[in-house]
Amino acid sequence: MRAIFLDKDGTLVDDVPYNAEPRRITLCSGAGAALRLLARLDYRFFIISNQDGIAHGYFGEDAMGCIERRLADLLFREQLALDGFYYCPHHPDGKVAPYAMACTCRKPMPGMLQRAAREHGIDLGASWMVGDILHDVEAGNRAGCRTLLIDKGNETEWQLGPHRVPTRIATDLYAAAVMIVKHDEDRR
Repeated sequence: MRAIFLDKDGTLVDDVPYNAEPRRITLCSGAGAALRLLARLDYRFFIISNQDGIAHGYFGEDAMGCIERRLADLLFREQLALDGFYYCPHHPDGKVAPYAMACTCRKPMPGMLQRAAREHGIDLGASWMVGDILHDVEAGNRAGCRTLLIDKGNETEWQLGPHRVPTRIATDLYAAAVMIVKHDEDRR
């Protein structure tokens, strides 16, 4: 199985910091068309998201079920399916004790991608991690995926390193999908 791992906020949905209200979650412009293009190539879709608002006490982990259902509904309306929803509730500076920790699932670590690969039989080398900051790129590269940075101005640090160079850079999710399609065509 080949997967498109998607960061949630700023990549798939409009970025509203620490948003845990499902009715305020909306797909980015062109996201439905982008994913339909990739679905024709038999890619499956997985959300990979840091949700440290849980560790900071902004919302409870129970909010994640509502968010997952909202994302699945938004994709269903676009005639698409969400194949998996993975999130990391941790942050080393968190204020909620069970979540205030360093972990291997929080991006830029690859834990969520590796877990999804184990649980769904995903070929990481044939998959892509798409996100709007270099932590997304690093997680994808560490997992062995190809990576695509959507440069919307959300990356503020630009700390480059051996795992922080994307395979491709695009302006939005639709442009990213076109690049992935082109990459697949070139490899044939």
